[in-house]
Amino acid sequence: QVQLVESGGGLVQAGGSLRLSCTASGRTFSSGAMGWFRQAPGKEREFVAAIGWNSVNRYYADSVKGRFTISRDNAKNTVYLQMNSLKPEDTAIYYCAAAQSKSPSIYSYGYDYWGQGTQVTVSS
Repeated sequence: QVQLVESGGGLVQAGGSLRLSCTASGRTFSSGAMGWFRQAPGKEREFVAAIGWNSVNRYYADSVKGRFTISRDNAKNTVYLQMNSLKPEDTAIYYCAAAQSKSPSIYSYGYDYWGQGTQVTVSS
């Protein structure tokens, strides 16, 4: 089993930066893909970024490409999402997800474990 805990959310002005962290427990983390999703009030959960088990394959939603960077440190059982040039439309609850598969997915159903979420609010 895998448990995920996100941290690093908060309130930031447009153009600012935040780094989200997700720490995992269990023996699956180092061999599985990881992803970040977000959900704003009244909207469906949407894909943000994903990374494969060895960090070779990385994918980003078009809306965050060039601004966000996903990375992982398997020795620390942690995945990160560096968010730069934040916009008000980035405001959402951000969730990290872990998959048993080694290949990342852009779909929610591609993941087996989910964190509790961390709030990111970007003011104009």
